[in-house]
Amino acid sequence: MKLYYFFIWILLCNINCTKAPPQNDPIPTHESFKIQSAQVNEERTINIWLPPNYKPSDSFPVMYMADGGIKEDFPHIANTLAQLTKEKKIKPLILVGIENTQRRRDLTGFTTVATDKEVAPIVGGSEKFRDFIKLELIPEIDKRYSTTGERSIIGESLSGLFVMETFFLTPDLFDYYIAFDPSLWWNNHYLVTKAKDYLNKFPNKRKQLWFAGSNASDISPYTQELSRILNHEKLPLLRWHYSDEPTEKHSTIFRATKEKAFIWAFSNSESK
Repeated sequence: MKLYYFFIWILLCNINCTKAPPQNDPIPTHESFKIQSAQVNEERTINIWLPPNYKPSDSFPVMYMADGGIKEDFPHIANTLAQLTKEKKIKPLILVGIENTQRRRDLTGFTTVATDKEVAPIVGGSEKFRDFIKLELIPEIDKRYSTTGERSIIGESLSGLFVMETFFLTPDLFDYYIAFDPSLWWNNHYLVTKAKDYLNKFPNKRKQLWFAGSNASDISPYTQELSRILNHEKLPLLRWHYSDEPTEKHSTIFRATKEKAFIWAFSNSESK
């Protein structure tokens, strides 16, 4: 019987740390370059989408995303930004997509849970991946493109876990944090358990957090609990919103909610 429950747990973990099946999104006009990283000790491919009105004489905010390969989520996020920008629902942004090499290594933090370690040969590399973004990628983007210094990060599932971990551990790295169905079950829901401690040490700076939870049984209890904690703590300079989506599945929530997340965060008319 114990073996049965173990296999059920592994199945759920694999379902809910796996992205939605790829769709045939049109590939937008974009730029790509490679960067040799000392932090993760490998070459990484970076994809860039520039807003239609991009001019080096102007400056633009930058949105970063893991799962940012051409065969991953980069096309549909770039196309969404293009449409919302065209409709003047959001301000123009530069999109930076980081193509995956070992997704489950880069997007997970440490864990003491044996079953977590079964999801991939190597896990727990989020600190090095974050250092890659902070120390290597962001300076390279700021050198190549005209940026304002305002930064956001988005992610779904394990990428959403990485977004939330970054929000709690290094909140100064980004201004906006957007997470779709983050895998908060990781390490026995450690981030949620420690959320109050992290928030007590949160910098006295304006930050913005938007996150959503589907009906996934190993995710929604923790996104809901995190919402309750944030509501109780009431950080004065933290603007946040939780979008509870009980009719959405783990495989559908990203595409179902991305527009309202971006409008909430980046609307030209929104008073920040």
